Amino acid sequence: MSPSFQNRLLRALPPDDLGLLTPHFEAVPLKKGDVVVSPNKPFSHAYFPESGLASVVSITSDGRRLEVGLFGREGMLSTALVLGADRTPHETFLQVEGTWLRIEADRLRAAMRQSPPLTDLLMRYVQTFLLVLSQTALSNGTYMVEERLARWLLMAHDRLDGDDLPLTHEFLSIMLGVQRTSVTLATQVLEGEGMIRAQRGRITVLDRVALERMAGDSYGVAEREYERLIGLLRSEISAARSAPS
Repeated sequence: MSPSFQNRLLRALPPDDLGLLTPHFEAVPLKKGDVVVSPNKPFSHAYFPESGLASVVSITSDGRRLEVGLFGREGMLSTALVLGADRTPHETFLQVEGTWLRIEADRLRAAMRQSPPLTDLLMRYVQTFLLVLSQTALSNGTYMVEERLARWLLMAHDRLDGDDLPLTHEFLSIMLGVQRTSVTLATQVLEGEGMIRAQRGRITVLDRVALERMAGDSYGVAEREYERLIGLLRSEISAARSAPS
């Protein structure tokens, strides 16, 4: 494991295989709202987040947007590139600013050809990300807005340090595919139960266990698969800050 990286995939690589990538990384600071991948545009780079949070959204012909997946430092962009595609119909943008490591797409492809462990790790990540997508579809089609919001906050909490999540209702409405008024009402329900504290542009997780109960089976399947195939999803820093004293 390489402790010099925060990205969970890079930390899981053997040193020799990681060495195929590190000389070619460029650290890129990204701001909230930055679009990293545009629909149907060829990939120029792959990205490994060190911090921050990104959403993968599907966009209809009339401009409606719905999140289909999210990732942070447990993942990489793009799973389509790993599978051999050169573009995707989805858009990826930053919800929470952070620093990402980027590498030219051709260099990542070359490293995958040289390194079976790298290819194996990235394919296992693809499996976990597909589960995130499928659980999102299940959640959107089966669960109430309050349960879906609880799931989404847990997923963000997994990927960010501490308990303060810099999230706006506008972004949450895209994530959940509902009107902002529905997000406001769902937030009030969770806040009324003591699970969170909502302020302008920020939600603080107060009771993670209660959020997990609220989310029910909509949360946990992809997360357990990630830990089985790759390792811990939440960082040691984040977990330590959230542990009871």
